[in-house]
Amino acid sequence: MSKWPRFPNLYEIGTWVWLADLSAKYGTFVELGSVPAAEWDAVARLGFDAVWLMGVWERSPAGIAIANRNQGLVEDFRKALPDFHPHDNVGSPYCVRRYEVDELLGGPGGLAAAREQLAKRGIRLILDFVPNHVAPDHPWVKEQPEYFIHGSAADAQTDPASFLALTGGVFACGRDPYFPAWPDVLQLNAFDPGLRRAAAGTLLSIAAQCDGVRCDMAMLLLNDIFEHTWGPRAGERPAGEYWTGVIPAVKRSHPDFLFIAEAYWDLEWELQQQGFDFCYDKRLYDRLEREKPEDVRLHLCADAAYQEKLVRFLENHDEPRAAAVFSPAHERAAAVVVATLPGARLFHEGQFEGRKVRPPVFLGRRPVEAADRELRAFYEKLLKATDDPVFRDGQWNLCERTGWPDNPTFLNLVAWSWSKDGARYLIVVNLSGQTSQARVRAPWNDLRGEALQLVDGLSDASFERSGDELQGAGMYVELGPWGCHLFRCQRKSRPVLAVAA
Repeated sequence: MSKWPRFPNLYEIGTWVWLADLSAKYGTFVELGSVPAAEWDAVARLGFDAVWLMGVWERSPAGIAIANRNQGLVEDFRKALPDFHPHDNVGSPYCVRRYEVDELLGGPGGLAAAREQLAKRGIRLILDFVPNHVAPDHPWVKEQPEYFIHGSAADAQTDPASFLALTGGVFACGRDPYFPAWPDVLQLNAFDPGLRRAAAGTLLSIAAQCDGVRCDMAMLLLNDIFEHTWGPRAGERPAGEYWTGVIPAVKRSHPDFLFIAEAYWDLEWELQQQGFDFCYDKRLYDRLEREKPEDVRLHLCADAAYQEKLVRFLENHDEPRAAAVFSPAHERAAAVVVATLPGARLFHEGQFEGRKVRPPVFLGRRPVEAADRELRAFYEKLLKATDDPVFRDGQWNLCERTGWPDNPTFLNLVAWSWSKDGARYLIVVNLSGQTSQARVRAPWNDLRGEALQLVDGLSDASFERSGDELQGAGMYVELGPWGCHLFRCQRKSRPVLAVAA
């Protein structure tokens, strides 16, 4: 396939529950190698550049047993799945026993077949890498105990929630510095040079099976963070960073292999500098959910080089379902924002159907939920309206919008433009629950004196405006609560290609 677009659209699929649903739908066991072609065709029609098959690696029996003894986790399982039975806990995909495709999902052969089917449709494959921890029954526990953070017998006695006594010693459970330890995983020592070499080897084996990885909690491996979390237990701090050693080791053999960081705590820029192609933009999610429209606009004023390496999303397996958090109108407005910003855009299987239950990643099945057909139709139209090379490789610009002394509602609107090879788009979104007005200026100096046709890809409405207006006082825009315009702009003298519904 050709190189990755600058700004790819990504689709996360929770592999185990998705295959369980397909097995129920078709009345036969479906694994990765036997997914019906119609299902891959349905994904391809949405125009995605890559599918992230979340959770394909071998699950841990030891982790399952620990989780089923954890009353807090079992309560979460029952909230999501009222008829939960212990066998529904198939193990956390982030409690990896081995980086081999779980046989219950089709094994390595099933994954290879799925990758082939995706490639036939021009879609790349992304998988997981969990650098911070592994399962208690991972082979390294016996074969390479020096790869781990250790404790003492006293630690295991006084703090059994954070330290696990196993044959060969006491191991620290995985954690980040702000929360209790995760009881089903063991903490790797990011400062150990042997572990770093082994991690690069693991990533090379993964890179032979897919086109990119999403790296779980990538910021935990930064030297400053790791030292703060583990102190003297980690040993001597190395001169180099974990990621500046691991990423180049993979890219030398696989130069187009994509690295995506799950990242928080405003450490995205640092991870970008250490080699990540994209990092989660959790800050945008938070601002879209509960902050002011002006906070969203200010977030988008950041340097272009930073913006272009962010992953925008309304959902992923760690966040609540969008339909459970946002009102229907609010979700649509936020989705237009996510779909039309630079960077990678991540969508989650079930998001388009309006699923509201976010099952814990341990579960192998999920409750049946009625699909929201209107929401599905909206997302299909949005993805079709943005299925233009300009949104993958074009030039993005934040647009100026102004108001009037007696009307500050312009602050509720955010606007930006895209351009490439004569294609131009103007996006305006009202991120509030009140009707708002503004004048919006686009950075298209060559359109002065031109008559323009603006066709809205979401409503199919068509408007005539002048280039002088866009460049002068600005085009007048009025949008109702949570309203949006996704305009394709063309000179009136040329044929107008409206985006079909």
